[in-house]
Amino acid sequence: MNPITHFLIGWTLAGSVTLDRRERAIVTVSGVIPDIDGIGIIAEKLTQNWDTPLRWWSDYHHLLTHNIGFAVFVAIAACFLARQKLRCSILAFISVHLHLAGDIIGARGPDGYQWPIPYLLPFSDSCSLSWQGQWKLNAWPNILITSLALAWAFYMAHKRGISPLEMVSARANKAFVKTLRNRFTKNR
Repeated sequence: MNPITHFLIGWTLAGSVTLDRRERAIVTVSGVIPDIDGIGIIAEKLTQNWDTPLRWWSDYHHLLTHNIGFAVFVAIAACFLARQKLRCSILAFISVHLHLAGDIIGARGPDGYQWPIPYLLPFSDSCSLSWQGQWKLNAWPNILITSLALAWAFYMAHKRGISPLEMVSARANKAFVKTLRNRFTKNR
């Protein structure tokens, strides 16, 4: 799935329970952070015409951070960063797994490659998860999921006064919520 979709799914999870602003950010980032191993695409693109190009994206994307070991690492990190340690750790662990599930169902590339998930790494390489029905990144189900998560974000902004903008700026979040409420609240 698209990183924006992963972000919105993580934020939806974080916004659906009682967490403070920082903890919502931790859970949200947990849903996107597995794609950090995709940063190798920069080196790969820069070196593609070299005699021995760096294949960091082709060889390592979905290998280093799309597994149970990384999910445990993220949960432990969340524990150290959050006030509600157990709740935030569990939600961060779930957020990573929502990312993995999203990639299993909707991350097929234009060439048809299915990006299997080496789930048991680093403990074992015996389990690779994939699904034959995996849809392409730009398929309508991914667009629908993104749209629904975005609609939920707008609903949560109107209802609870929180939006993904709070991760960037409390002031921007407040202005967005105020604008949204002014636009969509009936005058009494």
